[in-house]
Amino acid sequence: MATGKGRTPFRAPGQAAHRPAGRGSAARPAGATAARQRAPQPDAVPEPAETHKLQKLLAQAGLGSRRELEEWIGAGRISVNGKPAHVGQRVGPGDRIKVNGRLIHLRFAARVPRVLIYHKPEGEIVSRDDPQGRPSVFERLPPLKGGRWVAIGRLDFNTEGLLLFTTGGELANRMMHPRYGIEREYAVRIVGQLAEEQRRHLLDGVRLADGVARFGVLEEAGGEGTNRWYRVTIAEGRNREVRRLFEALGLTVSRLIRVRYGPVALPRRLKRGMSSELSEAEAASLVAALGGESAAPPAPVPPRRPTASAPRGAAAASRKSTFKSRK
Repeated sequence: MATGKGRTPFRAPGQAAHRPAGRGSAARPAGATAARQRAPQPDAVPEPAETHKLQKLLAQAGLGSRRELEEWIGAGRISVNGKPAHVGQRVGPGDRIKVNGRLIHLRFAARVPRVLIYHKPEGEIVSRDDPQGRPSVFERLPPLKGGRWVAIGRLDFNTEGLLLFTTGGELANRMMHPRYGIEREYAVRIVGQLAEEQRRHLLDGVRLADGVARFGVLEEAGGEGTNRWYRVTIAEGRNREVRRLFEALGLTVSRLIRVRYGPVALPRRLKRGMSSELSEAEAASLVAALGGESAAPPAPVPPRRPTASAPRGAAAASRKSTFKSRK
């Protein structure tokens, strides 16, 4: 019979605890401890690896917007484990994913996307490939390792102002897709002055070639002579929508500046051709403001300095990003 001086919290199943009447050693059945140690344990069932939609992961990695990546998948440019991928395919950490034959290493843990504010001047195109060889906004952006900047919307060649870029395709999709109704605000200078009837038409809706469009807000913002400034908002991003709305009523837009996109406003001291990156906390706040998934960073990262993208000799812009509440 095995004896010991200390008490043990373990006992054989169904056996009542036994306490001797007096002091001394506590008796326990011989071999009970060994029997418990030899008792068979149930096999541990491994948890299945978490999987995600392929186009979502690639978008989060900054390889493009979800819409672009779905087109790439359809064109056979993306493979999983040596086989052509399909839209909606789910992948996990053990899958080998290639884009245009190049192996892509994806992070399955959530991370905060980087967001860049750029003050686009007139005379630049929002495209990486222009047959006419015009200057591109992408030539001004800071380089990225293992990804690329995704433009959140576009501005036409003759429009200036706020242009946002991100490494997160999901964020870009949420800000651009019409169903989310993210508001864009513009300062517009027109030749002439709006009549009350024209103002009412622009707020009620004007039929364009691609459907009815309207301004959410249309307010006077000063000006003199034949040049008048107005503040307008729209909730979608159709091609040249602001210009076409005025042109439909016979009015000419002589200058157009985007000053806000959703909760992000163009910093006043950010010069044309210069960029400034949001801090990780600001980027997380942007994701939260848009109702996205939790973007709390798993670990802090060193703060990034604003990038001066303007030509040499331009004054450095102070880093100032502004968030406004969505109405």
